[in-house]
Amino acid sequence: MKYRNVTPRLLTAVTVVALALSLTALAALCVAQRIPVADTLVYRAEGAAVANGIDLYGLTVTDWRLPATCPPFAAILFVPTTWLPVPALKVVFVVGNAALLALLVRLSCRFAGLPARPPLVIAAIAAGLWLEPVFQTLLFGQINLALVCLVLWDLSRDEEAIGKGFALGVAAGVKLTPAVFIVHLLITGRVRAGLTALASFTATVLLGALVLPHASAEFWTRRIFGTGRAGKAWATENQSLQGLFARVLHTPDPGTVWLLAAVVTGVAGLWIARRVPERWGVLTVAYTALLVSPISWSHHWVWCVPLLAVLIAEGRTRTAAAVAAVFMARTLWLVPHHGEPALRLPWWQQSLASPYPLLGIALLAYAGGRTASALALPGPRGEYLRTDDLSTPPEVPTGRPEVDCRP
Repeated sequence: MKYRNVTPRLLTAVTVVALALSLTALAALCVAQRIPVADTLVYRAEGAAVANGIDLYGLTVTDWRLPATCPPFAAILFVPTTWLPVPALKVVFVVGNAALLALLVRLSCRFAGLPARPPLVIAAIAAGLWLEPVFQTLLFGQINLALVCLVLWDLSRDEEAIGKGFALGVAAGVKLTPAVFIVHLLITGRVRAGLTALASFTATVLLGALVLPHASAEFWTRRIFGTGRAGKAWATENQSLQGLFARVLHTPDPGTVWLLAAVVTGVAGLWIARRVPERWGVLTVAYTALLVSPISWSHHWVWCVPLLAVLIAEGRTRTAAAVAAVFMARTLWLVPHHGEPALRLPWWQQSLASPYPLLGIALLAYAGGRTASALALPGPRGEYLRTDDLSTPPEVPTGRPEVDCRP
């Protein structure tokens, strides 16, 4: 009995030490690099533009001359960043993102149906800090972890929960990509949650128009289509389909080829997501959005955390280890990743330059290949069968099958 009591405590102590070492190493690295957090400086400049009545989409910040790319609503939310001096703001963003990673790990455990035991959670946080998308989010001072937490928390709530969909709509108002989850809610029959999300997203647009009418008109009629403002599509940091095709075809504008691939991927991804178990449906939608978005910087791929949780929960430890290795390897930084050299990569470097879109395509192919085990048996209201294990088809007894129908 004593041995059983000591072992979990010892395991927890070991993971706490590992977390402390991981945080110490991260802090030392941030100090060595002077915590660049370039994106935090952009957010602060956007907030200052709102507070001081400056042209929001005419500003550029840092040595990279980074412009404002988020909707006006996001700029309004960034006003409080102007209340702190830059050094303090950098610390707040780094510490805040580390705390958000801890929250994301807990949410991912709940989402995956994985027991959130302290040793597991602590170890996941210690290792998760060094997943490339998470690390880049901390280093650049991004808001990706906050948005994923909002979306995952909202989608993990009970279908009858009050205001389900509201947080999702707010996340879409900050960055447009989460809006694809609204479509997913609607096509899977969760109309109330979908309409709530659509209403809250619309409210963010209206609030932006009320506070910043000129900037709103400019964003929704012009800037939303100017994806080139965010950066060069062919840079290896862009891990979307557009980036992949630009590098493979050695052209800065893959044009029709990319557009056709994005449309096919978007339609296929939503079709697959509608027919697989809910947790895989959410992951499929997330990775579909990352693939079809014109620009998906590597730090946008923080959806790797819930993916790993689901794989571990289903006992696919080898697959989880392989996926973790992809997100730890940082191969996209080992090849020429800026300017003309990124457009002239030889064939053997292409997979190194595009690890995340290739993994995303593989995930969609995997889920698509398993839809036969989760396809609907049409019911009176168009409901369909689903199973919690994609690896095994649902057992249908000789009598009337007992099904778990999605609302």
